[in-house]
Amino acid sequence: MAAPNPNPNFSTIPLLDYALATDPAHRPAFLHHLRHALINVGFLYLAHAPVDPAPLLAHIPRFFALPPEEKARIAMRRSPHFLGYTAFGAERTRGAVDRREQLDFATPHASRWRAGDPEYYNLWGPSQWPGEGALPGFREVAERYLAEVQALGYAFARLVSEALGLGPEGLDKFYDEPELMQHRAKIVKYPVVEENASDDQGVGAHYDAGFLTFLLQASEHQGLQVQNLTGDWIDVPPIPDTFVINIGKALEFVTQGVARATSHRVKYPRGTTPRYSVPFFQNIGLHSVLPDMQLQFPEEILELAEVRGQVSKTDSVNFTEFDREPSGQVNLIGRVKSHPDVGQIHYPALFAKYFPDGLPAEAEAY
Repeated sequence: MAAPNPNPNFSTIPLLDYALATDPAHRPAFLHHLRHALINVGFLYLAHAPVDPAPLLAHIPRFFALPPEEKARIAMRRSPHFLGYTAFGAERTRGAVDRREQLDFATPHASRWRAGDPEYYNLWGPSQWPGEGALPGFREVAERYLAEVQALGYAFARLVSEALGLGPEGLDKFYDEPELMQHRAKIVKYPVVEENASDDQGVGAHYDAGFLTFLLQASEHQGLQVQNLTGDWIDVPPIPDTFVINIGKALEFVTQGVARATSHRVKYPRGTTPRYSVPFFQNIGLHSVLPDMQLQFPEEILELAEVRGQVSKTDSVNFTEFDREPSGQVNLIGRVKSHPDVGQIHYPALFAKYFPDGLPAEAEAY
């Protein structure tokens, strides 16, 4: 690992070796580099994580090659949990089409919603899967991958907490008991589009909602970009055998901006083959009301954030409700805004609040 850049702005993304975190001789240096990434960048590469993505990677092209009717059978609009298949071009961000298709799925969970409960209880629930006959072994492989990344996520969150001077258990209070938690993922295909397309948006500028995102860049295509402290866009090219990890708005909020969520986007691939990616989104408890759960940091951590200064205005504005709503409600609002067709079916009152004129011609993700 190279020494952190003393300039708090950045033009590259730090690369950390997870193996050093478990080596007592190198752990302090790992935490030092992690602290820099959390406060000044909001993104990092993580090498040598204890996750084997190979079985899932083999299934991704097979899923997207399924007949349209098989994918439509598990369309997201059938799920009150916003889990399932979304066709190419069905979402928009900041007024432009997101050129991708995707399957959202999640760690196993039975919805605990009952009549009279908050609607956001029903945000978490069982995934939809293609039939075993259509794609043998896919569900088993995907759920094994989810379990491995879930374990990595909890372990890495403890490193984050330690790096920020909170001790290893400083973030534990934001998670419910394991049986009450669910974490989400998706496989995404950015197909090749015509060279003379009017824009190059794979997915527009946005933040992620939760604590941490673990992204597997599943093909060699460059496309991910992040926005630095002065608003410039920085490429995050794929590096073999790494995850890209970024900070979500929930973690930024509870740290009062000490750890920063970083605006990011994806440009669609050039060339002759599609780009694939697998983001995993680590959630916090549905009931977490973040203004009531603020953290207290050592003075030396606050000083590092002060040196960094305020982040310039970015192109992303989503997930602004954490100052007044439980985490589950913030995420439900985000889902309804991103997938109004699902919201109209399963959350009609919330849908009417944000879409008083009815279903828009195309989904508008913020």
